[in-house]
Formats: sequence, structure tokens, C-alpha cells
Amino acid sequence: MDIFQAVIIGIIEGVTEFLPISSTGHMIVASKFMGIEENALMKAYEVIIQFAAIMAVMLIYRDKISLKKIDLWMKLMLAFFPLAIVGFIFKDSIKALFNVQTVAWMFIIGGIIFLVLEHFYEEKEYHVKDVEEVTYKQAWWVGFAQIFALIPGTSRSGATIVGGLLAGMDRKTSSDFSFLLAIPVMGAVTGYDLLKHYKDFADANWIPFLIGFVVAFVVAYITVKLFLVFIQKFTFVPFGIYRIVFGIFLLTII
Repeated sequence: MDIFQAVIIGIIEGVTEFLPISSTGHMIVASKFMGIEENALMKAYEVIIQFAAIMAVMLIYRDKISLKKIDLWMKLMLAFFPLAIVGFIFKDSIKALFNVQTVAWMFIIGGIIFLVLEHFYEEKEYHVKDVEEVTYKQAWWVGFAQIFALIPGTSRSGATIVGGLLAGMDRKTSSDFSFLLAIPVMGAVTGYDLLKHYKDFADANWIPFLIGFVVAFVVAYITVKLFLVFIQKFTFVPFGIYRIVFGIFLLTII
């Protein structure tokens, strides 16, 4: 992997990891067009840029990372467990689902779900409007929804945001909860991948890796900040439409 490829993949990771559009499909397209082989070295690089994305979210929500917020983190851990348990038990079966066609159809299905939700969504007084007011029951429902993110192309943030909306959160709160939940989820995934691929770092060219880390961090930080502003003024409809169009595009290049 050269520096140009590292920068492009870093940008894609930073933009797509936290938006409800799934980074998987975009990585497939980028790798295909740039001729990047999905090998052990590439997996090691993905560990690096995922860690950068986590660091960006932790910086944005640094006021929430405190022992004073223990109740919030108890809820986040409750939402984390369903994915961790199901993912561990069925990890081999989940790998079998990974193919471009599955990713494409999940893009389309997810896009339709967002459009349907927005069609029926109304701002109501009973919507939870602060992430610290999310109940344990709502956290559990988000955790249950997150299980669907194990299907490639679903999008972890997409599944959790949908779960939050269905549980009674407003758009901003469901997004906040999704991003905060990414910290333990992506932390666990990155840690697991690091243990699997740590030997591959010995053969890595560290200059592209370090540049990719910085790029992914900066882009993820800017993306999340802009998204949080956007979603307070607009809806998820553009993301629903984008998912459908991108899913159809993927089907055409299979």
C-alpha cells in the first residue's frame, strides 16, 4: 500500500465509519478501483484507521468520558453486550455472509427503512432529547438493533440510530448514543483484530500507516461534528436515498 492509497482509504474510513451508510461497501469499491488486495497487511491497516476513528469520537465526547457519567456508561455497556455475545457465538457463520451482493442488498434495505421511518417520524414531546436521559430499556433496544449490524452492509451506526429512533429518542440523541456506543464496540473489535494481526505490523511500511491514521482521525472528527449539526436541522432522508442508490450501484458492478 502506497501513501496515496493509504490517504484515500483513511478518508473513506473517516467519512463512512460513523455515518449510517456502512464503511464496508465503500471499502469494497475503493479497493476494487485501486487494486488493493484484501490481505493481512490491509487488515492491519484497517486496525490502525479504526483506532483513529475511535480516538476522534472520544475527543468529541470527552465530557462524557468520566466516572461522573457512570450511569450513562452502564447503559452503553448494556447496549454493547447483545452484539458481543451474538457476534462471538456466530462469528464463523457471519463470515460466510460477507459478499458484495449481501452488502448491496443491505444497503438498499437499510435505505428503505430510513425512508419509511422518516415518513412516519414526528417531533413529539415524549422523545428523549438528551443522551443522559436514555433509559435502560431504550439502551437494550438499541443493543438489540445493533445485532443486525453483524450482517455486512447494514452499518453499525445505521442499525443503532434506527434502534434509537424506534425506542423513542429524537434524531440527535439517537446519533449521540450511537457514536458513544461505538467506543466500546469498536474498541473491542479493534483490540481483537490487533491480537489477530499484530505480527503483520512487523512487515508494514509505517509511513503510510501513520499518514492514514492522521487522515482518518481528522476526517472522522470533522465528519461527526458536521453530522451532529446537520441532523439537528435536517432528516435522515438523504442517507436513505444515498444507501439505495449506492446499493444499486454495487449490484451493477458485481
